[in-house]
Amino acid sequence: MNLSHVFLARQRIAPFVRRTPLVHSPGLSAQTGVHVRLKLESLQVSNSFKARGAFNVAAARLERHAGQPAQEDLLVTASAGNHGRALAHAAARLGVRLVVFTPANAPRAKLDHIARHGADLRAVAPTYEDAERMAKEYASRSRVTYISPYSHPDVIAGAATVALEIIEDWPSVETIIVPVGGGGLISGIAVAARAVSPDIEVLGVEADASPAFFTSLAAGCITEVDVRPTIADGLAGNMDPDTITFDLVKRFVTRVLLVPERSIEEAVRALVSLDHVIAEGAGAVGVAALLEGAKTRGRNVAVVISGSNIDTGRLAALIGTSG
Repeated sequence: MNLSHVFLARQRIAPFVRRTPLVHSPGLSAQTGVHVRLKLESLQVSNSFKARGAFNVAAARLERHAGQPAQEDLLVTASAGNHGRALAHAAARLGVRLVVFTPANAPRAKLDHIARHGADLRAVAPTYEDAERMAKEYASRSRVTYISPYSHPDVIAGAATVALEIIEDWPSVETIIVPVGGGGLISGIAVAARAVSPDIEVLGVEADASPAFFTSLAAGCITEVDVRPTIADGLAGNMDPDTITFDLVKRFVTRVLLVPERSIEEAVRALVSLDHVIAEGAGAVGVAALLEGAKTRGRNVAVVISGSNIDTGRLAALIGTSG
């Protein structure tokens, strides 16, 4: 993937997604000593950045396979929730049939929307890794296309459009902080940002309950980790051993940081109290890293708030907790 693919993705998805705001956070800036702006993908279509990759992969597939038999219009994916919701939305808009495998305990805020968009929801897997395995097996048996939520060039190119918007809206940005799950978002942002402005620092943030990239980068190869429960459920799980994102992260990302659960919870609360922004745990880890004292190379720091699909009961409980 290169910058031309990102510009093509932006053109392809423009009718379907929002150009989300990049807003200054006076409260976080005062607390952290840097100028913080929040890239609010929490306000994106389907309430997460995943809409960008979902619409790009679905639209690109229709372009490439125009005139193919109807069976070719069936896609299969695995998701912790946000990708499934976004791809279900894209499939409904573009007339593509979709089967989505998710963990059985994925948040209702995500599962209900997948079903509402008309996708065939299979919320039966014990873990995300099981959902990915089941989706691949189903696609192989049915001879249809499996779409990875992160390890697909069109998904990554769609996610990379976030970087274009940040740099266009804030040419003096020096550091971009990005949540890391399977690595699709940070791969796209890092490739695009470095192509436009090679001096930009790109920091990734994982929950320390699921340190897949942190551990694998230290080992020099993809390494399986023990995944513990985390409020950042959208980031939880091991990488596909064949993912294309690991090499992209290794090449273009400055470093990957870990944040504990208490800091993620505090970040969700801080976003509500300081900026009136709702974020799910996965969407708030960049703020958690800043609250933990993450050192940045520059003082102009953009933090990607990647999604807001949090169950209302969990959000209420977090807001009601003093810490």
